[in-house]
Amino acid sequence: MLTIENLYKKFGSVVAVNNLNLHVKRGETVVLMGPSGCGKSTTIRTINRLINPDSGSICFAGTEMTDLSAEELKNIRKRIGFVFQQFNLIGRLTAVENVMLGLVMDGVPKEVAYDKAMEALGKVGLEDRPDHKPVEMSGGQQQRIGIARALAFEPELMLWDEPTASLDPILVREVLVIMEELAKYRASTMLVVTHEISFAIHVADRIVLMDKGSIVEEGVPEIVFGQPQSHIGRQYKELIEYQQMTNARTLNSKIIV
Repeated sequence: MLTIENLYKKFGSVVAVNNLNLHVKRGETVVLMGPSGCGKSTTIRTINRLINPDSGSICFAGTEMTDLSAEELKNIRKRIGFVFQQFNLIGRLTAVENVMLGLVMDGVPKEVAYDKAMEALGKVGLEDRPDHKPVEMSGGQQQRIGIARALAFEPELMLWDEPTASLDPILVREVLVIMEELAKYRASTMLVVTHEISFAIHVADRIVLMDKGSIVEEGVPEIVFGQPQSHIGRQYKELIEYQQMTNARTLNSKIIV
């Protein structure tokens, strides 16, 4: 489905991605993790050429992305959904209008675009709020509209660039639940950049850890987080153990009270 070879990107004197190699199989959910600034977002944004790599190969479904013309890139992006950190909704449009806008601009008849948009809103649990504008909805609901917008094209590959990063902690769960449902139904292949450890543990087929622009470890969650071989992996294991200990103490204190 997706093969990245020797991907390299430099910003000024800073190497953001350093000869990275990654293969994602069709139907697989891969979670890309690592400390801030390690190159996760740069990597995922090169796939559909939001950022152009300096060198390397990105092959999606048999097509070399780095060789495409502007028109060819526009067409293949319809097969790749992208969910950003920011919602990027148009305030004067309703939820369904935001979702169907891209379809209409692509030449899809309005009636067909509306039906596809409503179907996408149904997948994120917002089929009862199609006429609400963004200002009338919570941050979590707005991000769910953004997800529906990406799903409306029925993409083969879904890219997620820290989709909960702009949300208040209390709203994060509602977006993660939608992501978990989409991963469960395997409607598309998913490559997710996130700091949400619990999501990665429960949903990922494979964890890929990055540090300083390179992949330092990858594998199934129980191995990467349970028997880590890299420094970053060991840090995640310590964090998980600390969270588990803290949760146990909280539970014990409630029982005592």
